[in-house]
Amino acid sequence: MARTAFEVGAFRRLWAAGLISDCGDWLLLVALPLVVLRLTGSALGTAAAYLLELVPMVVLAPVLARVVARFGGRYLMVGVNVLQAVCLVPLFAVHTARDLPLTYGVIATQATLTGLFEPAKNALLPTLVGPERLVSANALVGLNLNLARLIGGPLGGVMLAIGHLSLIVAIDIASYLGSALLVLLTRIPRPERNGAEPSSGFLTALRAPSLRGVLTVTLVAGIAQGLFLVLFVLFVIRQLHGSDADVGLLRGVQAIGSIAAGLGLGILSRKLNPRTLVTLGAAAFGALSLIIWNLPQLSTARTVYVALFILIGAPGIVLVTGTVTTLQHATQEAGRGAAFTALGAVNAIGQGVGLLAGGLVDTGVSLSLLLEIQGGLYVISAVTALCLVPARPTTVPLPKVSVEHGS
Repeated sequence: MARTAFEVGAFRRLWAAGLISDCGDWLLLVALPLVVLRLTGSALGTAAAYLLELVPMVVLAPVLARVVARFGGRYLMVGVNVLQAVCLVPLFAVHTARDLPLTYGVIATQATLTGLFEPAKNALLPTLVGPERLVSANALVGLNLNLARLIGGPLGGVMLAIGHLSLIVAIDIASYLGSALLVLLTRIPRPERNGAEPSSGFLTALRAPSLRGVLTVTLVAGIAQGLFLVLFVLFVIRQLHGSDADVGLLRGVQAIGSIAAGLGLGILSRKLNPRTLVTLGAAAFGALSLIIWNLPQLSTARTVYVALFILIGAPGIVLVTGTVTTLQHATQEAGRGAAFTALGAVNAIGQGVGLLAGGLVDTGVSLSLLLEIQGGLYVISAVTALCLVPARPTTVPLPKVSVEHGS
């Protein structure tokens, strides 16, 4: 009989906290780019907002890793949630283009705080659920993100249309405070320090042989994802001759496939090999992408693409679940925060490269060529996983720095 993470009460509370917070995030994730576009009238300004979300994870990665290593646990997560709520308050003052620096400042601050919360959460999961439920736990956390996208994404657009940014900000603040309360009520064991504090181990995590494969896969897949963010809209408008509504529809239905895959892995999973998940997820992502990008030569029927974009939602959660589980198995408790901070930094670098590469379409580079490259990168990441990600990760004891107390 399958053992699922939902059997663990502490995980259920942490999962519910994540769902509440993620729904609030998606309200803002949809609304802020639209607000920036309204204030600037520029697609470049909107692209800058996306890039700004990635910068803190790269520039501040060693600092974030040290904070997670030193303070990681329930109270760090509660504190981050509260700070996220407080840092949204300046958005109440955003009304004109002159207020754009406030908007960018909030985006950068929220990205920094997310860079603390996510590694802390991922590092705690093995402590909460044990190794036999890790695949289930990671899949259910991935399910959260897609449920939130399905709920919060459309709601954010509707609420911005009928109300004002302030309404969305107020709801998002409430979601962060609700999440903080649930995390506070969750009994999460703190790792034993034994008189020593773990160092960030950030550079060690980047260099560790058993992590090198999964970080390389993440970098290549991140470039593909960055390309997708830029090229997807152009594909729907130019090659499918679709409308803005079609863009929203096809982007949204991906959550259906992700939710189905998340439920399958989270509820029905047994001891699945993380490398198999990474390889199959990346390979399926690449194959489906290449089919979609080339299919307009045969058909542009909307129903066909709705079905395909539902399907393409599934490999993403399989890939992420395998990646996260690999890192959790490959690092000791004290080093997981550093490993996940490194993962976030590598992913941010990849997405940034992809976003910039997607802009080449404005210089005359063929859209079709860039789409083929995007799909091919996922295939390359699958081959990389098969060759470099160990089937049974060896635990890496990232270094510690002793701290003497007293004299």
